[in-house]
Order: sequence, then structure tokens, then C-alpha cells
Amino acid sequence: MPEPFIAQELETGRMIIRKINQGDLHDMFDYCSDSRMTQYVTWQTHTNLEETLSFIQLVENLYLNGEVAPLGIEDKQTGKLIGTCGFVNWNMNHARAEVGYAIASPYWGRGYMTEAVQALIQFGFDRQLVRIEARCHPDNIGSSRVMEKCGMTYEGILHKHLFAKGKYEDVKMYAVINEELLK
Repeated sequence: MPEPFIAQELETGRMIIRKINQGDLHDMFDYCSDSRMTQYVTWQTHTNLEETLSFIQLVENLYLNGEVAPLGIEDKQTGKLIGTCGFVNWNMNHARAEVGYAIASPYWGRGYMTEAVQALIQFGFDRQLVRIEARCHPDNIGSSRVMEKCGMTYEGILHKHLFAKGKYEDVKMYAVINEELLK
């Protein structure tokens, strides 16, 4: 049986994956207000600091209640928050979770997100999850590559799976199985 989700700090070679706080406001606004970065996410591009602050406060409340919530990705070299990643859901009954992520466009194609998602997968497998899933917009080639580099297998298209930005969208589904646990 998997362990319950508890937000914990993770460290990789280049990043600290940690709880988001209000001190991250300006860094988070920088990438959340970038329409290139928000092209394939389910939320609207932030147009002011108040939108970003509202999101941070929502996440802080999720932490307080012990619920699944995104974590911040801090670049160790600069101390700057460059994105978010984390579990979108954590289902103990089915030993399954889903990861989600977003990263500032200057960090695209440099392996940061692959490094972060690999850390999340390891975290989930260490807590006895059998399956970890991720989804992306069919046109989001960068996200598809991240999932593939992390050992996830493409499982197909979920047609009109979610309603985002005023329309129903298809998503590509990927997953990785904890084969060691099944032996």
C-alpha cells in the first residue's frame, strides 16, 4: 500500500524542488505572464501580480491542509523560482498518481524539467506507487519529450478530456510503471 502524499523538499543536481511561498511572487509572475510558456497549460496567462498572489495563497492553503499541491522549482545557481512541478493527484487506493509541470521559457530544452520529473517519479516509486501518469496538449512536443526521456510510455489520446480556456481539448496520456514493485 502506498504512503500518503506529504509535500517534501527534493533536490537534484541543479534544482531544489520545494514549497512555494509569497516570496516567490515576482519570479512566478515572470513566467506565468509569458504567453509562450502558458500556451499549452490549462490556466490563463497572468496579467497582474494579484493573479499570481491568489494562486500562491491557494497553494499555501493546500499545503496547510495536507493536500496535493504544486511545488516550486528553484534554480540552485541563481536562487530564482523558474517553474512548478508536482503531483496533480495521488490515489492511494489504486497506487497511482499524476504529475504536472511548467517551466519558464528560458529554461526550455536544457533538461531542467526532465531532471525535475525524474525526481518526482523516484519520489512516488519510493512511496510504493505502481503507476505515475502525465498528460499534455497534443501539440506540446517539448512536454512529450520530457515524458519520454523520463521513461514514460505514450498510451494514446484522450479525446476532449478537459475543458480549458473556453474549449474542450484532447490530451496525450503517458505513464510509467513501477516494475520493481510488481515483482
